[in-house]
Amino acid sequence: MRYEELTIEGRNAVLEAFRSGKTIDKLFLLKGCQDGPIQTIIREAKKTDTILNFVTKERLDQISKTGKHQGVIAYSAAYEYANIEDLFHIAEKRGEAPFFILLDSIEDPHNLGAIIRTANLAGAHGVIIPKRRAVGLTATVAKASAGALNYTPVVKVTNLSRTIEELKEKGLWFVCADMNGDSMYQLNLTGPIGLVIGNEGEGVGRLVKEKCDMIASIPMKGEIDSLNVSVATGILAYEIVRQRMQ
Repeated sequence: MRYEELTIEGRNAVLEAFRSGKTIDKLFLLKGCQDGPIQTIIREAKKTDTILNFVTKERLDQISKTGKHQGVIAYSAAYEYANIEDLFHIAEKRGEAPFFILLDSIEDPHNLGAIIRTANLAGAHGVIIPKRRAVGLTATVAKASAGALNYTPVVKVTNLSRTIEELKEKGLWFVCADMNGDSMYQLNLTGPIGLVIGNEGEGVGRLVKEKCDMIASIPMKGEIDSLNVSVATGILAYEIVRQRMQ
């Protein structure tokens, strides 16, 4: 895959991408432009719940790679998104209890890529991310995952809290990472589990945290009070691995 193809510019090219069923994460449109082709693109975008951004010509010029954007630039996913059933299918195929990693609004593509890489190595059956206020599967994410995106599916959901509720009905327990939680060594992290990791700055959101069954903290011995989010994910994921192996 040539990552340069992830940015689609020009009205016909963007419209064709929507009509061919390509996954478009974000659409940047010239603010105030109301003509027919733009309205058609907006209609197509709304069918797929693509995030719309109305911006100035200066902003479009800034992110354009071709200089011929015609007032519209689309960002396509580097890889196709999976669905929740795909994750259950992988767990069933391996004969393992489901182990999913859910990310509440991760914004840094390098962190998302690193987490997908960790998810693969820790044997998680997939990663679940929200549609809004979070990075999608960009070229940077694909590169940072070091190939893990070829093997570890990523699901994009509209509402993380609702997804947790639905997964609870299918037997999963949820543990979220938070500095004020119980030590991860004191918790039972075996069985079908979802590990919930929060945003780089604010952690897991209140509504999502309230849906979780357990809150886990990582013991800290140093002078600073927090770990990089991808490192924290790795530590918690491998505590789940350790408990499963026992």
